[in-house]
Amino acid sequence: MLTRPCTFILFILWITMAQIPGQEDKEKTTALKDLLSRIDLDELMKKDEPPLTFPKTLEEFEYTFNEQGQLRHTTTGEAFVFNAREDLHRWNQKRYEALGEIVTQYVYELLEKKCNMTKVILPVDVTEEEPRSFIYLSADAMSNPAKLLVLIQGGGVVRAGQWARRLIINQDLDSGTQIPFITRAKEEGYGVMVLNPNENHLEVERPAKPTPLPSSEASDEPAEKRECKHDRESKKKRDFYEKYRNPQKESETEQIPIRENGSPEEHLLYVWDHFVSNAAARNVFIVAHSYGGLSLVELMCQREAQVKDRVCAVAMTDSVHNIWHQDASKSIQEWLQQHCRNWVSSPEPLDTPVEPMLPDCPRLSAGTERHELTSWRSFNSIFQFFSKALQTGDEYEESSNTVTTRSSHRTKHEHNHDD
Repeated sequence: MLTRPCTFILFILWITMAQIPGQEDKEKTTALKDLLSRIDLDELMKKDEPPLTFPKTLEEFEYTFNEQGQLRHTTTGEAFVFNAREDLHRWNQKRYEALGEIVTQYVYELLEKKCNMTKVILPVDVTEEEPRSFIYLSADAMSNPAKLLVLIQGGGVVRAGQWARRLIINQDLDSGTQIPFITRAKEEGYGVMVLNPNENHLEVERPAKPTPLPSSEASDEPAEKRECKHDRESKKKRDFYEKYRNPQKESETEQIPIRENGSPEEHLLYVWDHFVSNAAARNVFIVAHSYGGLSLVELMCQREAQVKDRVCAVAMTDSVHNIWHQDASKSIQEWLQQHCRNWVSSPEPLDTPVEPMLPDCPRLSAGTERHELTSWRSFNSIFQFFSKALQTGDEYEESSNTVTTRSSHRTKHEHNHDD
């Protein structure tokens, strides 16, 4: 439904179109037709839009996280309000995104100061000139001989340490960040790696393209005269358009990919090859949310033997992987059935079995129908699953060692008897 400003502007345009034939002004007719062909509601709404400049810190935004980890206004104590200005959706969205960037930096600070995690730059041999990414490691991530926990978020704007920006802003830090997972993992003796699969490129402003001049072959006029005429015509058109719309033009950008980390799948493969595979832990555990599950299956397709040898258990949360589309082998499917669980969004109570869609890992209810909440709601269940998997693995290892020892002893005894 059109808002009042939009309706008014369209009405003015309609009247102008009705007047133009009488004016016999071809230039204005052409310009206005061009404008109408490209016009949309978003453009119309930009006419009276405030500047797209926003605070750079939480303090300037007048927000803070309280003791419960909830984002609250410093004066009113109210939760964040998305629609700060009515009928200005783009401006509200840009404001939300600006706050989101501040929240990302805030979470990085928590990882370093509260969780004592260390930032490690990627690629490991990065040069000063090229773009870079990073991950976070606990002090014992590479040296812990027993257990290593690897955390992989989903796709989108979320960065290291986050499950869902929306939850951080609208609910609290516990539900939206990976900090509870890191804290508990450390308490239970895990080393921890926090991945950053969505930091794939450096965004830089694209240089403005020069306005092409008319070809000299198309006219016998002197070059200076043509340029002046072209400038005058361009200014006329610009002025005419600006009478009806005055959008704030955003600068065009281009993306420079980060070497060997240009996608979530590339990032996970790189971290596996350079960090996880070189870690001392006998047992690796992985939590993979949403697109992180797809990246993990892709890793298995690339490093199947290594993953099977090192990974004890995988907890997916509402994973979007597809073993058929990703051409996962039958042996990968069988391994996932045994070593993986996927807590999915469902109205059923937590841990209720959910009918599998494909023959891979068993699906359990996360106790919520909200996709972004699945990791937080299944938090306790995931660590219980890991503990049980580790216990089962240890029992199997002890049984295997006993059989091997008995077999060796029997062989040695028989060999001595033959002597």
